[in-house]
Amino acid sequence: MNIFAIETSCDETSASVVSNGLKVRSVVISSQIKIHAGFFGVVPELASRAHIENINHVIWRALNNAGINFTDFSQKVDAVAFTSGPGLAGALLVGAIAAKSLACVYKKPLIPVNHLDGHLYSSFIENMSIKLPFLSLIISGGHTELIAVEDFGKYKVLGSTRDDAAGEAFDKAAKMLGLSYPGGPVIDKMAENGNPEAVRFTRPYLKGSWDFSFSGIKTALLNYLKTNPVRNEKQLNNICASFRQAVAETICFKSFEAAKKFNLKRIVLGGGVSANSLIRKIFLETGQKNKIKVFIPSLIYSTDNAAMIGCAAYFRQKKCGLKYDDIQLKPNPSLLLENWRL
Repeated sequence: MNIFAIETSCDETSASVVSNGLKVRSVVISSQIKIHAGFFGVVPELASRAHIENINHVIWRALNNAGINFTDFSQKVDAVAFTSGPGLAGALLVGAIAAKSLACVYKKPLIPVNHLDGHLYSSFIENMSIKLPFLSLIISGGHTELIAVEDFGKYKVLGSTRDDAAGEAFDKAAKMLGLSYPGGPVIDKMAENGNPEAVRFTRPYLKGSWDFSFSGIKTALLNYLKTNPVRNEKQLNNICASFRQAVAETICFKSFEAAKKFNLKRIVLGGGVSANSLIRKIFLETGQKNKIKVFIPSLIYSTDNAAMIGCAAYFRQKKCGLKYDDIQLKPNPSLLLENWRL
């Protein structure tokens, strides 16, 4: 089954052709980082305009790279999927309109996909051996979720962030340090040349809860900088390394404690922050030590991308079919991760 998928939840315009949920025939991602860098965050109105400007070209490239054109679309594509939420209202609307237009013109079924479902199943694209149940950790600029996945579309949300998401914490830390946006990759790079023990930032483990909180680490950094302003590159590298270490250890500790508590032998990561080199290293090492298999998507599938939407859409249609009501097909910026309705 060939699914043509579109992802426009935030600041990446992406389209992809995915066969049977696991074979990516093409994936195209158009980033808006340069547009939003000066504002040190995504500006919703600018994001929506950029999606409008990019969507047609991204769709054409994704189809062309998969050897499909608008003449044989009907013969080579079985369904059209799109991100229905959560995300920026205007951005989601652009993707939904594009998907609905294609589905209407070529008389193809539409599959609405929760953006979090996409991140949750993104590791399946390169790891066909993943078995259920497993613990899912979604870490990105807007989300930090810990989820017990019992079956496809059957979830138990264990915890989420009480304040900043992990990626948001990195972005705000970078701004305090005078670095560029997005902050996560910049801090990750500079931390490689620093000493993670130079500054002892707090680890908000929130014992007794599976929730996360990163505002305390952020405040600890702010207070440290008030009395220890950055004077040279070595000090800056040390601060980045120490901050990264605190975030990574907190995320890793809570994830493995949850896996042990609920007797889950597999942990599956997803989301842009899973691209962080230290987080990847700590999870893989801790997993090996505790005999828990850890699956992490490659960098291209960690960021927002349409291939993960196509993958999740395939699993969803296998379990739920291809009929969805008007509410499900309507973009919802506040969409929650819910069990699939059969």
